[in-house]
Amino acid sequence: MDAAALPFPDRDLLAECALCPRECRAARSAGELGWCRTGADLSLGAICLHRGEEPAIGGRHGIANLFFTRCNLCCVHCQNHEISRTRGPIEERETTLREALDEVEALLAGGVRHVGFVSASHAVPQALGLLRALAERRPRPVLVWNSNAYEKPETLRMLTGLVDVFLPDFKYADGDLAERLSGAPDYPEVAARAIREMARQKGTNLLLDDGGLAESGLLVRHLVLPGHVENSLACLRFLAADLGPSVPISLLAQYEPIPAVAGDPDLGRRLRPEEYEAVVKEAVRLGFFRGYTQSLAEAPAHYSPAFRSRHPFEEHDRR
Repeated sequence: MDAAALPFPDRDLLAECALCPRECRAARSAGELGWCRTGADLSLGAICLHRGEEPAIGGRHGIANLFFTRCNLCCVHCQNHEISRTRGPIEERETTLREALDEVEALLAGGVRHVGFVSASHAVPQALGLLRALAERRPRPVLVWNSNAYEKPETLRMLTGLVDVFLPDFKYADGDLAERLSGAPDYPEVAARAIREMARQKGTNLLLDDGGLAESGLLVRHLVLPGHVENSLACLRFLAADLGPSVPISLLAQYEPIPAVAGDPDLGRRLRPEEYEAVVKEAVRLGFFRGYTQSLAEAPAHYSPAFRSRHPFEEHDRR
C-alpha cells in the first residue's frame, strides 16, 4: 500500500524517525527502512487470542494480542524471532486499520476484555490509530502496552490517556550484557527512564476489578536468563530502589533456547531450578509482595509461539 494512502493521521512522525532510542532518522514515510527495518505500513505477525499472560491480564477469556513485526531491540534469544528479526525473512502480513480492528472486534465479541499491543514501540503512529479507535468503543476494552521498555519518555507520552496498563520488560541492569545480547549498551538507563514515565502515567500499582482482572496500572516483567542470575538480581535491586518493592513484578521462567543460540553454553540451555529459585528468593528478601512467578517445570513447554500458524499459541495457552 502506498504510504500516502495510509489511514494513520500520525504518519508524519515517520518522516525522519526518532521514535525510539536508536534515533536513526530514517524517512520511513518515504519508503526508507531504518534500524528496525520497518516501514510505514501496519505490519503484524498475528492478531490472536492468548491465554498465556499473567492471570490479571486476560483471565480465563484471554487477551486479544496484536503482535507487531520487527523490533527496535532484537535480542539474540527472542522467543518471537519468527516475527521480530530485523534481517532476513519473517512471518508478517500487511493489513489496514479497518481490517485489524475487525479482527480485534471478533475476539472482543467472544468475551475478551483486554487488548494487548506487543512490541509496538517502533510503530507508535500505526498503534495510535488502533488505540484511539478502541478507546472510543463502548464498552471500552482494557488497553495493554506490552513492550521491551527500550523506549523514549517523549514517545510514551503520546500514549497518555489511551493505555490503561503498561506491561514492560526490565531485561538488563548490566550494560555489557545488554550490548552483547541485544545490541543496546544503554538499555539499563533507557529502560529505567521509560518505566519511570509509565509509572508517572499510571502509578506503581496494578488496579484490579472485582473479578481480579487488571483495569489500570503497571506490571514490570523480567525474564530470568540461564547463566545470568546476577543480572536478574541486579534488576530486582534496581527496581526496589527506584520504584519501591510495592511495584508489581512478574518473574518469568519461560526461557527456551532458539536455534540462533544453540551453541551458547548458557543461552543454549533451559533455566535451572536453582537459578530461578535464587531470583525468587531475592525478590522476597527485597520486600516485593505483589506479582507473579511461574512454574519452571511447565513454563518452557507452553510459551513458545509458532507464528507460522494462524493461532500461534493454540497449543501453548496456559498459565
